[in-house]
Amino acid sequence: MISFSADDFSTSDLDIILSDYPGIERVILSSVKENHNDLLSALRTRIPYTVELSHNTPLPILNDYQSPETLGKDRIAAAVGAYKLFPNQNALIIDAGTAVTYDLLDKNGHYKGGFITPGLRMRFKALNYFTDKLPLLEPATPTEIEGTNTSNSIKGGVQYGLQGEAMNIINFFTEKYGEPIIVLTGGDASYFEKIVKIPKLVNHEITLLGLNTILEFNTIQKT
Repeated sequence: MISFSADDFSTSDLDIILSDYPGIERVILSSVKENHNDLLSALRTRIPYTVELSHNTPLPILNDYQSPETLGKDRIAAAVGAYKLFPNQNALIIDAGTAVTYDLLDKNGHYKGGFITPGLRMRFKALNYFTDKLPLLEPATPTEIEGTNTSNSIKGGVQYGLQGEAMNIINFFTEKYGEPIIVLTGGDASYFEKIVKIPKLVNHEITLLGLNTILEFNTIQKT
């Protein structure tokens, strides 16, 4: 799998990719931006088959979310990625990014929703922003921490808070649906891997895998 990163993907970036890979025939666009009409138009003009991911896009899983139009596209794509990797199994996807999302795909291929909580860096920033004297700290490698000074009190609170949160949510879904496979993804996945002490799989590309699976599913539906 080849990744290309850009701060604000534009038609110029598309030109570069198509120049390097002129044989692209299918593409899926997943965007949180409301105004991406220029990019979508360019894709539809230059690539034979283009899918724009929305709440109306056909999926290989069943979406039980009560408000699918408000569901983050990354969350549903990651659930589809888990379905591709682990069909007929319960999977809990923990996406540790700016926010932490916990999403459950059951063994029958139903996306059951999940929870959204503040991410690792957001917690450090909130303690600094909403108080007068607490310093802004950067995340560090998780260790056993004694809260004997302010810095360690903050680090320990964030670390053990995240650990307790994750274990409680895992236990919640386990009791409700049965034991799930745990899939970690997102920029802070390696941090979670150290604090969540249960068997798990780290797959940083599960959202991209899900998007590609959705594209393949729609291609088959069209033919």
